[in-house]
Amino acid sequence: MIIRYTNRPKGIDTPNRALLDELVRSVHGPFTPAEAGRLLATDTVRARKLLAYLAARGWLSRIRSGLYTTVPLGASTPAQWREDPWIVAATSFAPCYIAGWSAAEHWHLTEQIFRDIMVITAAPIRRAHITIQDTPFLLHHRKESYHFGLAVVWRAQTRVQVSDPTRTVIDILDNPAMGGGIVHVAEILHDYLKGEHRDDDKIITYADRLGNRTVMKRLGYLLEMFHIDATALMKACLDRRSAGLAKLDPSSNIPGRITKRWGLRVNATVQPRNENP
Repeated sequence: MIIRYTNRPKGIDTPNRALLDELVRSVHGPFTPAEAGRLLATDTVRARKLLAYLAARGWLSRIRSGLYTTVPLGASTPAQWREDPWIVAATSFAPCYIAGWSAAEHWHLTEQIFRDIMVITAAPIRRAHITIQDTPFLLHHRKESYHFGLAVVWRAQTRVQVSDPTRTVIDILDNPAMGGGIVHVAEILHDYLKGEHRDDDKIITYADRLGNRTVMKRLGYLLEMFHIDATALMKACLDRRSAGLAKLDPSSNIPGRITKRWGLRVNATVQPRNENP
């Protein structure tokens, strides 16, 4: 394969257009120079130079170092075109899944909009906050063996994993910060318990598999506060209470009162959405 480069400020010559056309036909979602090299039957070094050349001219979009995506032909400003953030997450942080408030938005468990995309990843991470193509991502590390209770959604032709509604609730009870804080977590939980996604047996199964009994403390306390009819679920919460004292809101340093029944320091005032305390 011969790659030709020109110094023209705009446009693309015939041989490079043919290579671009091959990429557009063959790739589905973001790709690396190594993947492009295999598709174009060339080595990675040459492919990397070609991708950098095409990206500099606006024919490709560089997501981050070593990751590119094609640009729709109809894009009015190719240089400013951005890939779907969920696709970016799935390809940048794999193995991973969309979680927390981002998953709650997907399942219509919240009306609040968060700019950051919440991602659970089994890949090593150096920073919890990273911005790619102007989209901020908030990363939490968790071993892949804990990546369960997931649903698959397709964004364009890219397979993306997202926590199912029940796993979303379990994750934010485990780490309320992933749900935007315990006040917002309570609202999400209330909507889950009152909505079509509720599955009490699955809640118990997921909580047992995750192994953090504080999840059941927070859940039991909120069930009582909401006056939810859930006899079996309440019993499961009581049976699984751990010894010791935990915070209802781990991020708060407010002393709060202690409820011995649940072994919780109630250091935040929470209530279900659109209901009086």
